[in-house]
Amino acid sequence: MIDHTGVTVSNFAKSKSFYTAALKPIGYAVLKEFPASVTGGADVAGLGVAPMPDFWILGGELNKPPIHIAFRVTTRALVDAFYAAAIEAGGIDNGPPGIRAHYHPNYYGAFVRDPDGHNIEAVCHEAP
Repeated sequence: MIDHTGVTVSNFAKSKSFYTAALKPIGYAVLKEFPASVTGGADVAGLGVAPMPDFWILGGELNKPPIHIAFRVTTRALVDAFYAAAIEAGGIDNGPPGIRAHYHPNYYGAFVRDPDGHNIEAVCHEAP
């Protein structure tokens, strides 16, 4: 089981704003934040569902190539809400909400590129 993961972002403030808005519909919020003066090099923010963050952003040199992270949700409506919020927050469409039957019959996902080109997804595996 994965405990936490994250991405390096080129503009910490812009990405923090994007992720705060995009992940809010699925229950995520900024739970911890540390400035570069504390970490010894970069601003970091941990997002998640209380009490502990499981997704971190770190200001600095970008991951190359950009990476893909999928957030599992329990309903298709949450996938739709994530997609709408991410697009409104400046994300770039990389696949609107819908069934991806080539994965399995109930794979309902949506994909958005973050400000640095990372492929961010919300996915529901449940039947409607």
